[in-house]
Amino acid sequence: MGISRRSIVTTALGAVLLAATRVVRPALAESEGTPVDAVEAFRKAMMARDYNAFDALCAAQLSYGHSGGKIQTKEEFILAATAEDSRWKTLEFANVRNTVAGPNAISRFTLNGEIESDGKVGSVSIGVLMVWQKQGDAWKLLARQGFKTEK
Repeated sequence: MGISRRSIVTTALGAVLLAATRVVRPALAESEGTPVDAVEAFRKAMMARDYNAFDALCAAQLSYGHSGGKIQTKEEFILAATAEDSRWKTLEFANVRNTVAGPNAISRFTLNGEIESDGKVGSVSIGVLMVWQKQGDAWKLLARQGFKTEK
């Protein structure tokens, strides 16, 4: 049985394409991110009071609910989160659980931290539910609700 030039070229081309797919696929996955990455980026933005990061992470239609019942739009939330009158001293998102459902994702976790506001430090421990939506290559926060948990 002879080997033709066509079969050699086809086999070589297939190997090159397979190798290229393995190299490109991880890079695409990293650029698209995951809900886990989005949740951590959100935590970092909270610590840094980073307006641009919040703007990139939040959908235009954001409904941001606080554990005390206050509801904010994207603009209201970002202005409050980046204000100079308070800052997170420590901030941990514990027991993060993510569920992806098509172009949507649900993140649940416990937010624990210390916040300094008007010179006073207070501790915070609440439950959080976030709803993310895949928009293009990025996960955008569509809704967030904080809630009081049993101690």
